[in-house]
Amino acid sequence: MKIKTARPKRIRNSPLKRPGRRKRRLKYIAFLPSFITLLNGACGFIAIIFASRSPSLGWSLPFIRRSYMTSLSLAGYMVFMAMIADVLDGRIARLTRTTSSFGGQLDSLSDAISFGVAPAFLMNKLVEYHLERIRLESPRFSVFAGRIIFFSAVLYTMCAVVRLARFNVENDEDEAAHMNFSGLPSPAAAGVVVSLVIFHQRLLLRISNQASGLFNILENFAIFIFPALTLLTGILMVGRIRYPHLPNLLLRGKKSPAMLLAIFATALLIIWNIHLALVIGFCGFTLFGIFRGIIVSLHKKKQPRPETIKM
Repeated sequence: MKIKTARPKRIRNSPLKRPGRRKRRLKYIAFLPSFITLLNGACGFIAIIFASRSPSLGWSLPFIRRSYMTSLSLAGYMVFMAMIADVLDGRIARLTRTTSSFGGQLDSLSDAISFGVAPAFLMNKLVEYHLERIRLESPRFSVFAGRIIFFSAVLYTMCAVVRLARFNVENDEDEAAHMNFSGLPSPAAAGVVVSLVIFHQRLLLRISNQASGLFNILENFAIFIFPALTLLTGILMVGRIRYPHLPNLLLRGKKSPAMLLAIFATALLIIWNIHLALVIGFCGFTLFGIFRGIIVSLHKKKQPRPETIKM
């Protein structure tokens, strides 16, 4: 008489039984959102190339009148082009229902180039150029100022990378699910730096033709204000101050008449002077988060704590 023994069952698709299992490859990606995301990174890299050229080198577009701009101005505009691509890729991915983890990782890598490396390099080249032009009396002070500029640029870049890595871990794939950012968004931080650089190149250069003394004072002031603002925006990126998600707030739901008037006034300011509007918009958005964070923290301190009931 034969006794049948029960055979052990095989556990299929178990990572413990198959340690050498090959990981699943990514076979398909959404073409249009991924292509726009790559344009974002390409614009950031092109901005670095233009910023590496001599700041005194001028450029002009043949099909636009009075389009003369310096290399630093053109580099700043390329960063803003990257911002437009950064907004479009997410919107198109949601409209075509092709959002994926691959798209989110690719977007963060492109943002690290366009909003991390490019603005820091742009600020560094601008201030170094003016340090070479302005003859400082003390060579030691010149070396000290150069080290501060280098330190602020490196720290800003590292903060942007940490900000994007933290965003990938904490963020939901559905961008419409959240209405606030934890920390200053990297495009807004880049906008503060780049808008001030363009404002310096486009408007203050016109002032220099009429008031050379005033322009020299502003140049000396820019040596210290640009690295300080770059360092501040880098710290705000890795902070926990809450900032509103403007695309979701402006494009979703109904708006009040006050909001409509504010949008209309912003459009008029952009038409009147786009460079000044960019500075006011990005710097105002950054200060808004700081002031709101202070008000919220003070309000929490004033609230009475619930008394514990002793039994």
